[in-house]
Amino acid sequence: MMKQKPRILIVDDELIVRESLSDWLAESGYEVEAVEDGFKAIDEVKKKKWDILLVDLKMRRMDGIDVIREAKKISKDIPIVIITGYPTVDTAVQAMKEGAYDYIVKPFNPEEIDLVIRNIIAHQNLVKENIYLRQELKRRYQFKDIISKSHKMHEVLVLVKTVAKSNSTVLIQGESGTGKELIARAIHSISLRNKGTFVAMSCAALPETLLESELFGYEKGAFTGAVSRGKGKFELADKGTLFLDEVGDMSQKTQADLLRVLEEREFRRIGGSELIKVDVRVISATNKELEKLVNEEKFREDLYYRLNVVTIQVPPLRERKEDIPLLAEHFLTKYSIENKKDIKLIDEDALDLLMKYNWPGNVRELENAIERAIVIAKKDFIGPNELPPSVKGEAKQALKPSVVADYNLTLQEVEKRHISCLLEGTNWNIKKTANTLGIDRTTLYNKIKKYKLNKPT
Repeated sequence: MMKQKPRILIVDDELIVRESLSDWLAESGYEVEAVEDGFKAIDEVKKKKWDILLVDLKMRRMDGIDVIREAKKISKDIPIVIITGYPTVDTAVQAMKEGAYDYIVKPFNPEEIDLVIRNIIAHQNLVKENIYLRQELKRRYQFKDIISKSHKMHEVLVLVKTVAKSNSTVLIQGESGTGKELIARAIHSISLRNKGTFVAMSCAALPETLLESELFGYEKGAFTGAVSRGKGKFELADKGTLFLDEVGDMSQKTQADLLRVLEEREFRRIGGSELIKVDVRVISATNKELEKLVNEEKFREDLYYRLNVVTIQVPPLRERKEDIPLLAEHFLTKYSIENKKDIKLIDEDALDLLMKYNWPGNVRELENAIERAIVIAKKDFIGPNELPPSVKGEAKQALKPSVVADYNLTLQEVEKRHISCLLEGTNWNIKKTANTLGIDRTTLYNKIKKYKLNKPT
């Protein structure tokens, strides 16, 4: 993936025009080729993709109007600028009718040509941005937009298609950052419930009472601050789909309440007496081993089997590395547009580092890495210098020797030490540490609490 410049084809039967224009444009950083007649120009358009054509109007073998007509048959969106030393209103109107982008009169100066070209490139970028944003709004989270070519993800998507046709509860399992919510949204988008609402909520780090009010709603006066009735997620998802993320973090009481709703399809708001019936499909997700939690009596066995009618296991990114270039290119486009930067590609050295890294934070960590690279990039491509230290292998060097050398540590001890080292290295910058780990700040706070990590005073 080498760096590419905008490509311009000059078509003029005067040698001095071809040479001077080529020199000017090459000095301005464009990739330029020049041909002396329209027939050769059409051959070039057939062979290669051009960003702009600069075409002389009066040529002996094929004039500029004919070049426009033939070129547009091959590539209808290609911008063509007509150049002529014989300007008339009729020729200008005809050129524009045939699809010319602009009309320049000889003699011209380099600044004039450069301005026209810059305007064309800016317009093309704006068109691409509008197309991208319209597509994002129209088909966001759709099944067909899941980016993958790996065999493991293909198996997941086949199961998604099958499951979507039913009304069964689904449990999505996978590491943090693998895209569990995206899979849930994909199921909803191709199900019979896709006209209904998709409602998502995380069960992590919420106190029991707050989680219950979020799920089931509350009546006015039910608790301090309840100044009016509030609908819960179950009511909002009626006739649609409710996605419960990190379901393994629920308290025992909330688990019992959820089980009752799944079995009876009805509930009462907090502080209310009215029974509310709902028609909701529940899709849940977790990065924990629910079976282990069941054996430890931390998760209800009956709720586990109610949620786990169908299980979808989302593979980590390190097991689908062939998807890394596709995902990286997608995020490159997304964040280039969001940050209003013209970042064209990721160079080969940077891509090689992306492919070698194991991505403990999975797709979310990759997305964070590409967004960060675009924000700090000073050129129109991403190189190794723009990638996070962890991806370049520097983070491993910064770890205390005991983290990487003691093979008697449990997985939890390794995670504890790794998080502790990163917090120390960032001076307890929670956002930066969470980004490096590829997790959200709530998850990081939970792990800090779990491992009893304390900020030095």
